[in-house]
Amino acid sequence: MSTLSAAGIHPTAIVDPTARIGAEVRIGPYCVIGPEVQLGDGSVLHSHVVVDGRTRIGAGTQVFPFASLGHRPQDLKYAGEASALEIGSACMIREHVTMNPGTAGGGMVTKVGDNCLFMVGAHVAHDCQVGNNVIMANNATLAGHVHVGDYAIVGGLSAVHQFVRIGAHAMIGGMSGIEQDVIPYGLAMGERARLSGVNIVGLKRRGFDKPAIQSLLAAYDALFAGEGTLAERARRVAEAHPENPVVQGIVAFVEADSSRALCQPKRDNAR
Repeated sequence: MSTLSAAGIHPTAIVDPTARIGAEVRIGPYCVIGPEVQLGDGSVLHSHVVVDGRTRIGAGTQVFPFASLGHRPQDLKYAGEASALEIGSACMIREHVTMNPGTAGGGMVTKVGDNCLFMVGAHVAHDCQVGNNVIMANNATLAGHVHVGDYAIVGGLSAVHQFVRIGAHAMIGGMSGIEQDVIPYGLAMGERARLSGVNIVGLKRRGFDKPAIQSLLAAYDALFAGEGTLAERARRVAEAHPENPVVQGIVAFVEADSSRALCQPKRDNAR
């Protein structure tokens, strides 16, 4: 096998001369890099990776074989507009992952944060906004315009409907169909997913102590098992926990405008 050149590019790779390649970038065998691509310092494309369009990949991100990044969106309304795909630093993008740029109908940019892991076959569609430290397991898919908060985990073979919001630190169980917004710190699962409680394992991993978790569980109970409308319960929860930023963040998420309904517990599983 031929070795990389002094510039870190394998001789079988095709790199457009106008692409912007950072310092100490490695581009492995049979990669194809388009003219408007930007690769950050220290990024690695292992082999057989295709990056096209107005795609920017951050420093230290690694991309594994057969990933396809930046090709035109899978949206019939896309008319060739100069949209973009932005991928953050220190991400791990495994085999067969696909990510598409934005569209005129969604802000023109698909954006992925830092330190994310996309396992084999994961898909990020046009106009998605993915936070930092997000994990998408094997073959998890985001439809267009999905927002995913920091530290969220989307389980394998799950599908998230367009325009859905996944809150920070939420956990989506494997093989779930997500049609409704999932609150921050929530745990959702099922063929048509329902809330199943709070993502306690994720909270412990992030360093939340026992009193903080107990406070969040109490807020969850009041929000989904109390009396009155959801709006009334949300206001009572906010008033009961005025100094708790986690609870206030959940209330803000519930009260924010959204085109999707809120994912809630099944009545017989309510806490």
